[in-house]
Amino acid sequence: MSTMARGREFEFTLPLGYTDGEGRVHRTVVMRKMTGKEESILADKRYQRNGGKLVTELLSSCLLRLGELEKTDRSVVAAMYSADRNFLLLKLRSITFGSELQANYTCPACRENLHVTEDLEDLPVKAMSNGDSPEDIVVELEDGYVERDGQMHTALTLRLPTGLDEEAVASQMHQNASIGKNALLSRCLKSLGEIPRHRLEALGPKILSDLTMTDRRLIDRAVNQSAPGVDLVRRIECVNCNNVFNTTLDLSHFLALE
Repeated sequence: MSTMARGREFEFTLPLGYTDGEGRVHRTVVMRKMTGKEESILADKRYQRNGGKLVTELLSSCLLRLGELEKTDRSVVAAMYSADRNFLLLKLRSITFGSELQANYTCPACRENLHVTEDLEDLPVKAMSNGDSPEDIVVELEDGYVERDGQMHTALTLRLPTGLDEEAVASQMHQNASIGKNALLSRCLKSLGEIPRHRLEALGPKILSDLTMTDRRLIDRAVNQSAPGVDLVRRIECVNCNNVFNTTLDLSHFLALE
């Protein structure tokens, strides 16, 4: 929930929070509305192919305070969890342009184009309790990762991604969403069975690309259900055929300059 301060400044509580070098967790954020400065950032060609850097620049430009930190520069915003960054991005859009967002979806059954008005303030947010640290995401794979010698590994552990991860894989994500997703997950992969750390790093995204679609879906489900932050899954009913389906919130015109 937000609290307005001095007309153009708004206070929010992060779902996870930023942990500084001393181990202190900062969750209270004060942001201002976007101005012409941020309009220039949105139009800057340097960020057009790197969504991670674009989000970092936008948020760091509008972030006035973060907890008790004396300084909140670009490096702090880049190191924040993606869940907190997405939360702040939604709030930034709401305080600047309003919470209503025109979204477009396509029914998978009849291919009808559906135009829906979404209210960003209605999106559910899963937050950590005060003092709690985010837990790793643990997935027991069904088919597992099979090495050349036939050894199978099924216990997979992921950490939560950060802005630095987003920036690092942005070019891959831009070219191919699936390859970009593999690159992101490989950066967050903490363990997979008994595979040593140095081998995990050497294999990189290949591990994720070799997993079956069944296991990839298990990972997606675990991340969506376990990770704190804004729930972007929308349940849509088709007005043409009455089919009800789940899809991700349409953000194609999220920060479009009007």
